[in-house]
Amino acid sequence: MWKFMLRRLSYAVVAIFVISLVSFAVIQLPPGDYVTDMINRMRLAGGKLDPEFEQRMREVYGFDQPMIVQYAKWMGNIITRGEFGYSFVYKRDASEMIMERLPTTAVMVLGAVMLTWSIALPLGVYAAVHKYSILDYGAGFIGFFGLAVPSFILAIIVLYFTYRAFGRATIGLFSPEYVDAPWSMAKLLDLLKHMWVPALLAAVTGIGALTQTMRANLLDELNKPYVNTARAKGLSESRLLWKYPVRHALNPFVSTIGWLLPALVAGDVIISIVLNLPTAGSMLYAALLQQDQYVAAGFILLLSTLTVIGTLISDLLLAWLDPRIRLS
Repeated sequence: MWKFMLRRLSYAVVAIFVISLVSFAVIQLPPGDYVTDMINRMRLAGGKLDPEFEQRMREVYGFDQPMIVQYAKWMGNIITRGEFGYSFVYKRDASEMIMERLPTTAVMVLGAVMLTWSIALPLGVYAAVHKYSILDYGAGFIGFFGLAVPSFILAIIVLYFTYRAFGRATIGLFSPEYVDAPWSMAKLLDLLKHMWVPALLAAVTGIGALTQTMRANLLDELNKPYVNTARAKGLSESRLLWKYPVRHALNPFVSTIGWLLPALVAGDVIISIVLNLPTAGSMLYAALLQQDQYVAAGFILLLSTLTVIGTLISDLLLAWLDPRIRLS
């Protein structure tokens, strides 16, 4: 088991390195950069610019250097100092901006993951055991509804009904008195009070997909000979269900963690914009629009790292559930 863990961990480290290089290169794909955007805004405002001004600004921001040199400096600062660069738009350290949004984003994603698993797992099991029942069709409707309806549509619907019911839209993650207040137990409880709506919206798609995955996997397991053999030996239905078929059906279910974490964060981008949430999603979107490359690259690196971490967790859980995987 330890050899398997070390091997997977080494793969994860290499994957994160490659992802960091790709994410930094992707940020530079759009034509121009922050200096180009700044020059265009100044020209639209009617300002007179020295022909050498743009070149001097590129030297100040380091854009005159090759991309690989910029990447080496960026990664060197991350590894040695934990610094993700400087925000050209907000004139602040990018690490501070990312860390300000990380706690609320982490709480929201963690809440969405817990909701997804706590709803999808029992719902998928019940739908498989009671195949073609009314509740099975109901679970299927919930699953297809979650897959078909975009999260931002649900967010708009929530805004409409909360405004009609309470006279104000459900936006933000804090009550007005806690928005700028320092972190405390009261602020954390206020966050949890407001968190369930966006967490549920972010979890809807995952619930739909995982419910159908669990149902299909368990139906396949319930038809295998070992289930009939265990039943013929007098094993109770509940013990038989949870000890053998459900455990085997969990293998593909657990493997979905690799895409569940980044999918939830990607859904958070749209939901946070619609509901005006102070999470990583809205800041990443603004950084991409304004070509604030170090803030955007830092967020993309963190989100990509979530994918790698999710895949690593799913690999370890699969190895624990099925020892044969450790030998592969």
